[in-house]
Amino acid sequence: MKKALITGITGQDGSYLAEFLLKKGYKVYGLTRRTSTVNNERIEHIQDQIELVQGDLLDQSSLLEAIRETEPDELYNLAAQSFVKTSWNQPVLTGEYTGLGVTRVLEALRSFNPKIKFYQASSSEMFGKVTETPQKENTRFYPRSPYGVAKVYGHYITVNYRESYGLFACSGILFNHESPRRGLEFVTKKISHAVARISLGKQDKLELGSLEPKRDWGFAGDYVEAMWLMLQQDEPDDYVIATGENHSVREFVEIAFNAVGIKDWEKHVVSNVGVHMRPAEVDYLIGDASKAKKVLGWEPKTSFKELVEMMVKEDLDREKRNER
Repeated sequence: MKKALITGITGQDGSYLAEFLLKKGYKVYGLTRRTSTVNNERIEHIQDQIELVQGDLLDQSSLLEAIRETEPDELYNLAAQSFVKTSWNQPVLTGEYTGLGVTRVLEALRSFNPKIKFYQASSSEMFGKVTETPQKENTRFYPRSPYGVAKVYGHYITVNYRESYGLFACSGILFNHESPRRGLEFVTKKISHAVARISLGKQDKLELGSLEPKRDWGFAGDYVEAMWLMLQQDEPDDYVIATGENHSVREFVEIAFNAVGIKDWEKHVVSNVGVHMRPAEVDYLIGDASKAKKVLGWEPKTSFKELVEMMVKEDLDREKRNER
């Protein structure tokens, strides 16, 4: 039985990856931080099938101990301070977790067993102010937030350990990927949650920033398969994972309202650009995943419309359950 250790297992991607690996017959371990309030909601349904070990990306010795304890064949580093807006308020902490945290994991892995295969969660936010369209593996990075900068560091330190020490270390440059398990601080979840509540008469308005930014949005459940496929190859490499389509926030909003039968959605939406403005914006992202398709045989299975409708349906069901 293969063993995998997932950092960030309680997050959106970690929970989908854990499910995926369990179906593949893996023994799955998850690294969790000691906190006063435990939030295992996303992995509640599989908690009896996985094993949680304590550790923190800020604490080198705890990472080494977690790797010693679990002796994984594969290590997936999905933990990070992953909210772009928060990275402006907490740039140093973001750098420690999202950047230097990768080095700590790699160093722990190298010193215990350099044969453990390693996956690093890189991000399309590294492209930032894009220098070419669509973005692919060799597109120049131009990050526009402390989060994006930290992800660039994590990406290149992974490349460096691969080239310096011969580690089987891969980075997946994942474009935006959403799901019903997305955190409420992300715009997509904010939309689906508000639309569900508006349709039930629980709230009247949805306040957003600009409706014009465009993103390449996919389903997180599809994207975790690509992570696994990278670690099954003969040679380690980096891959863009994306749908190759992009859609505006406006389109997301429109499809979400249509899913609950509201056509005149404009009267429920307030665009307050000033309040939601960031110091620097990323306006246009679209990925070229042709390398992943050719080498990994990976393609997204879920359409943009299906993704939005899935998120709204889940929020609608949850709001109805809460009424009971």
